[in-house]
Amino acid sequence: MQGRRGRALTVQALLAAGLLVALWWLLDVTAANMAERGIRSGFGFLTEPAGFAIGESLLPFDSADSTLWALAAGLANTLRVALPAIVISTLLGTLIGLGRLSPNLLLRGLCTAYVEALRNVPLLLQLLAWYFVVTDLLPLASEALELAPHVFLSKSGLSLPWLVGDGALFDLPLRGEMSIVGGAALTPEFLALLLGLSLYSAAYVAETVRAGIQAVPRGQSDAALALGMTRVQLFRLVLLPQALRSIIPPLTNQHLSLTKNASLAVAIGYPDLVSVANTTLNQTGRAAECIALIMAVYLIISLLTAWLSAWLERRSGRWAERS
Repeated sequence: MQGRRGRALTVQALLAAGLLVALWWLLDVTAANMAERGIRSGFGFLTEPAGFAIGESLLPFDSADSTLWALAAGLANTLRVALPAIVISTLLGTLIGLGRLSPNLLLRGLCTAYVEALRNVPLLLQLLAWYFVVTDLLPLASEALELAPHVFLSKSGLSLPWLVGDGALFDLPLRGEMSIVGGAALTPEFLALLLGLSLYSAAYVAETVRAGIQAVPRGQSDAALALGMTRVQLFRLVLLPQALRSIIPPLTNQHLSLTKNASLAVAIGYPDLVSVANTTLNQTGRAAECIALIMAVYLIISLLTAWLSAWLERRSGRWAERS
């Protein structure tokens, strides 16, 4: 047994070494070909001034800042839209998934129609449609819709009250003659991307939740109801703890897909990581380096998501045992 395991480890080590050698050879050949054609290579451009502006940025950014800081601002913008979209899609998808199991025929039909419609229309088309709705169908800022006190929606985006100073005061948006002044503003590009990602991913989350709950044996539900549990107690104490084992892995994959799908932001002009890297590529001509950086960032995000998924699976398993 020990000999077989040793041979297996040796084979794996040789395969890994061969892979590293092939990778080194590929990089060496690429660098030589680029040098032969007079194409500069290397990552020194990351410390040079970016030389371009970013339309909106969560991080403070100026064109004189380094290219590395520009890419960091792009990554922050990606996470700025991906994280709230994950929360919204998870909550909405869970409700729709439960609605698909409802005994109410109308509710079940509406939830099914939502899932089938959203899943079968390409996300890019949905993003373009939401961008058209936000930028063309909404009123001008001077005639903005007031969704709530000091909350305005218009072609200019969504204006919200925002904390200022030490957090004790709110900066309230006010409708002006030409624009909304004050408060915090979410741009049309951000809104279109957030809506598109959230609603599209919610359809897949709904199917994940529905399948996870249906994977729990029917006898569990019958026994809980026979003991006098309400449907809320049945869901919280019986179905959910057992269904989580089936729900968490595919749900994590949906969250990861949502984060990667945020790269489609370039189609509607939102300055995410891919958009900023594309601008950097055009400025510097360092195509291979920019693409490698994007791949590395998304690989790190994927690995962190996989680690989080494994941790949640272990926690859900212990929760199910206690329940």
